[in-house]
Amino acid sequence: MANSSSNEVTYASSVFSKDLSILRQLVSKDFKIKYRRSVLGVAWSVLNPLLMMIVMSIVFSYMFRHNIENYPLYLILGNITFSLMSEATRQSLRSITGAASLLKKVKVDRAIFPIQKVLSALVNFVFSLVAVVLVMLWFRVMPTWHIVWVPLGVLLLVIFCCGLGMILGAAVVFFRDVMHLWGVVLTAWNYLTPIFWDFQMLVDNHAPEWVIMLVRLNPMYNFVQLMRDAVLWQTNPSPAVFGLCVFWALLMLALGLFVFKKTEHKFILYI
Repeated sequence: MANSSSNEVTYASSVFSKDLSILRQLVSKDFKIKYRRSVLGVAWSVLNPLLMMIVMSIVFSYMFRHNIENYPLYLILGNITFSLMSEATRQSLRSITGAASLLKKVKVDRAIFPIQKVLSALVNFVFSLVAVVLVMLWFRVMPTWHIVWVPLGVLLLVIFCCGLGMILGAAVVFFRDVMHLWGVVLTAWNYLTPIFWDFQMLVDNHAPEWVIMLVRLNPMYNFVQLMRDAVLWQTNPSPAVFGLCVFWALLMLALGLFVFKKTEHKFILYI
């Protein structure tokens, strides 16, 4: 009995090690492909958020600034946080269908593929933090100990994206139209999230209560707010913001695992 249990543990450890190795190789491959034949290479992960911040600052600073201190830093924090989710989910859409040839040849945990796309987006996000540091130096914003909230916030957002990525990756296997629909959803979601505008504008302009509640419950509003609290406002996130970040991360992960495990046995018939 003891030998049987020991063998099962050894087998599970071997499978996990193999899956982890495959995941690492796939993330590395994604990174190399993304910057292949690019003159500036990984520097684009820093330049993109900087250039976007400059353009958005010029366009929106007089319309939506609403007396926000260090508005460019406010913009870039919101932009890179939302972009992490956006890039992770866009890539997750084809995570299963794009790995069809591998899935037909190798026995591997299928959840690796949407998770791989999320981790690839995370790598780009880490490089984009260099842009945030440069903006902080420009505006002489010195980090405080509240910066420790950033890794926790990013971890919760990655968990959220893994769950959402599994749902999208599975959905596309059966309904290819999801790939086109998701672009519309991201656009609407982007405008619903205070990236270039301030949440206080809704209150000051007497927006309907249901609109205010919708924005407050928006998962990305809470993840963006946590990042800004830690870096820009240099304070602890409110219990409501942090609680909702944890809630959305765990809920989406649970839903993602449920949907993925319920449907993955049919993937081979549709890919």
